Amino acid sequence: MSNGDIFVGEVIGTAILILFGAGVCAAVTLKYSKAKASGWVVIAFGWGFGVLAGAYTAAPLSGGQLNPAVTLGIAVDTGKWDKVWVYLCGQMVGAMLGAVLAYLVYLAQFNANVSTGAKTEGADAEVSAEEGGPVPTLGIFSTIPEIRNPVANLITEIIATIGLVLPILAFGLTKGLGESGMTVLLVSLVVVGIGLSLGGPTGYAINPARDLGPRIVHQFLPIPNKGTSDWGYAFVPVVGPLVGGVLAGLIYNAAF
Repeated sequence: MSNGDIFVGEVIGTAILILFGAGVCAAVTLKYSKAKASGWVVIAFGWGFGVLAGAYTAAPLSGGQLNPAVTLGIAVDTGKWDKVWVYLCGQMVGAMLGAVLAYLVYLAQFNANVSTGAKTEGADAEVSAEEGGPVPTLGIFSTIPEIRNPVANLITEIIATIGLVLPILAFGLTKGLGESGMTVLLVSLVVVGIGLSLGGPTGYAINPARDLGPRIVHQFLPIPNKGTSDWGYAFVPVVGPLVGGVLAGLIYNAAF
């Protein structure tokens, strides 16, 4: 694969992933959405379908990694590091592009997020939304922990990312799985499973680009009453998945 193919594939695939993922979060969160308040199960499946669509689309060009943690895990396993920077650049650009596209899809709903004078942060956020006031928007783009404890949040992200990357590496042991296209489907189901089983504490970033790219976009988008972009927490969904990806590669090398 050429550097150009890898970059283009990762940009397109990651953009589709974030379009679906941020899109389902917007659908469940924003007022005047037909999917409003449809719940965590819908979000988990929306992200899984995002992986399915994005990875299948990118696969012919780049292999459809779409995730720096996956890229690092594969590099640790294979020892091939020369293309890593191309994958990471494509994933970050794609994540930001996907976030912008999701914003444009829900532009009217974002613009309707008008203020009534109520607070929109912390414990007052749910009350504000119930009373018809603005809803916080960061959770549409990036992860927010239910209990803010950086150590516990890091542990959650590390373990959840190992739960993603280790199966991805192990799928390569099954002869013909990649050629049949089933690997992408299985990875998508793993992402749904992680969301349902391990996503509750932090919102399961398990992908640094998935969190950081949209968080950057959220900082600059002209969303009314958008609230904070919470940069004090931003290191957790970046460092945790990166550590998890490396550990998964090391575990795979040691065990298989």
